[in-house]
Amino acid sequence: MKIYSVRRQSTHKFTGMAQDSPSLKTLRALADPTRVRILALLENNELSVNELQDITALGQSRISTHLGLMQEAGLLDSRREGKRTFYRLQSSPSEARAPSLALAKAAAREQPEFESDRANLRRIVTRRAHQERVFFNQIAGRFDRSYGPGRSWQAFGQLLLRLLPPLVVADLGSGEGLLSELLARNCKKVIAVDNSEKMVAFGTRKARKNGLKNLEFRLGDLERPPLEPASVDVVILSQALHHSENPAAALLAARRLLVRGGQILILDLRQHHFEKAREWYGDHWLGFTEGDLHLWLERAGFRNIEVEIVAREEAPPHFETLLGSAFAP
Repeated sequence: MKIYSVRRQSTHKFTGMAQDSPSLKTLRALADPTRVRILALLENNELSVNELQDITALGQSRISTHLGLMQEAGLLDSRREGKRTFYRLQSSPSEARAPSLALAKAAAREQPEFESDRANLRRIVTRRAHQERVFFNQIAGRFDRSYGPGRSWQAFGQLLLRLLPPLVVADLGSGEGLLSELLARNCKKVIAVDNSEKMVAFGTRKARKNGLKNLEFRLGDLERPPLEPASVDVVILSQALHHSENPAAALLAARRLLVRGGQILILDLRQHHFEKAREWYGDHWLGFTEGDLHLWLERAGFRNIEVEIVAREEAPPHFETLLGSAFAP
């Protein structure tokens, strides 16, 4: 009995030290229909647990468990945004995993839930695109009387001091056009762009009422502004960039609009942790660091870049406003 006991302990110790190879981890992680289903959804999309729950109608804890197993196996990438974590299929899987992943994707297409999952995925993606638009439509006509973080006259004044008339200005993400109206009183022409039909309609009526014939409102997105390339002297993004899904792409689009030597001016919040801004103000990003703006402007091809804090609010949550300035070569 004594010898048997020693052998048993030795065997147990040896088994505990064994480590699964990456290939075995992959096969084990994919040996479940639900995980294969989730993996197919994450192939070309970044989704949170709540969004996966909405798509699949599976329980939150069940989804989290499956995600944890796949991430432990090295199949998923993840990133945190506030309190939420977003998951996506690893962007550069190893060659050894490629056959297993290809087989798993084929198996996913054979599952009865595949078509409904695709339909629900399209719904989620569409809902994301319209979420901020719904927020702005609800407050059209009231925004210039409502508080918004960073919208201080101190910050506006810092921006206006950097403008010299006569100029053609594009005010991207203009809202109802409060800043556009001020600019139009001195500039040659101001083109205000917003992605809310109600905001554009409201701003157009107000400009007409105030006799501002050089102020034009257009419907469009920050990433695809409806203006001709090299058609404006100044692009302004005033408290608009944090509503963009892809700020770097928005700055690149702005760069294309500018004439040679044209200037971009950005007023936006410095990075903060006031999570309620997403719900209250429809913010997609909780502000930016000075380094964020500088790097994105640099990559978009701008020169003479300056980013600085121009306003601090005394009341909680103590928002700070950044002013970014740069020129098109």
